[in-house]
Amino acid sequence: MTGSTRTTLAFESLPRGKVARITLDNPAKLNILTRAALEQIVDHLQAAEADEKLRAVVLTGAGAKAFCGGVDIGTLSGLNPASAREFITLIHEACAALRACPVPVVARINGWCIGGALELAAACDLRIAAETASFSMPEVRLGIPSVVEAALLPRLIGAGRARWLVMTGEAIGADKALAWGLVEQVCSAKHLDRETRRTLDLLLEGGPEALRAQKRLCKLWEEAPLAESVRASIDEFAASYESDEPRKRIDAFRRNRTKR
Repeated sequence: MTGSTRTTLAFESLPRGKVARITLDNPAKLNILTRAALEQIVDHLQAAEADEKLRAVVLTGAGAKAFCGGVDIGTLSGLNPASAREFITLIHEACAALRACPVPVVARINGWCIGGALELAAACDLRIAAETASFSMPEVRLGIPSVVEAALLPRLIGAGRARWLVMTGEAIGADKALAWGLVEQVCSAKHLDRETRRTLDLLLEGGPEALRAQKRLCKLWEEAPLAESVRASIDEFAASYESDEPRKRIDAFRRNRTKR
C-alpha cells in the first residue's frame, strides 16, 4: 500500500532571499494527483505568499522518475458528470494559484510530466527539465478531452504543436519540449538541482518589487489585448518609482560600473 500523494512545503534562505519548495511526494506512485494533493498545493501557496520575504517558489516531484504522473486513474474511473466538474475545477484552482502567486514559480521537472501535471507545469513561470523528462497529454486516449490550463499550451508552443499534444496523446522528450518552447532549460538529471539554483539566483538578482510587477505584467500580456497590456505597463512603470527600489538599484549599478 503506497498511500495517497502528500504535498510538502519547505523554505530555504538563499543569499538574496527566501524560496519556497512545494513537492508532490509519493514517488512509488509517480506523485500522482489526488484531490488532497491539489488542495494542498493551493494551501501551501497561500502559506508561502503570507511571508513578505518570499522571492520565488519551486514546484517539483519527489524521486527521480516523475515530476507527476498525472491524475490517479482510480479517481478518473469513479467520476460522474457532477464529480467530474468538481474534480477538474480543483486542477484549475491549483493552476490558477500558481499563476496568481505574486512571485515567480519555477517547475523543476525531474521525470514524467503527464496530463494534469503538464497543466500545472504550464501554469508556472519557468520550466527546467531533466534530459530524461517526458511530456504528454494522453486524456483523449481515456475518452476525455484535455481542458482547463491546457489552454495555455497554444500560448507556449503554438496552436499546431498544442493540437499535436492534446489530439494524438503522443509523449515527447525533453529535447523536443525545449525546441518547441514547452520548457526553458534542459540539463542532465544530476545537474537539475544546480540548474534550478542557477535560475533562482538569476531571478533573485532582480528587485523584489520589480519582479512582482513583472510577473503581474507577464500574466496580463497572456490574457489581455495589446492596448490594455501597454496601458497597464505604463502604470506599473510609474508605480515602481513610488518606492526607492529604482533609485537604490540604479545607484548601485553606477557604483559597480565605476569600480570596473
